[in-house]
Amino acid sequence: MKVEISSKERNPLLKRMEITFKVNHEETGGTPQRFEVRKILAKILNKDIQLMYIKRMETKTGTMTAFGSANIYDSTEQAKLVESKHILQRNIPPEKANGEEQSNE
Repeated sequence: MKVEISSKERNPLLKRMEITFKVNHEETGGTPQRFEVRKILAKILNKDIQLMYIKRMETKTGTMTAFGSANIYDSTEQAKLVESKHILQRNIPPEKANGEEQSNE
């Protein structure tokens, strides 16, 4: 899986970096999980994965390329103030999401 950053822009008002990216996922087949892409983006940008939230990621029909956008916040508190609840929920690591589902049963 190859991740390429298309654009990077600092938003000082919301205290975040806004990025757009492209993921070529011919080797893995289907659209990769958000958490896997977050790990790669965090490594490329040398940022903390806990401060990164992927807003959207979709594969164009008939291709093996996904396009997406993400925000990297200065703090988790700022992220919780700005991001929608569903975006925060989608970016929970899979092991934590599974643990929460089991505890609710």
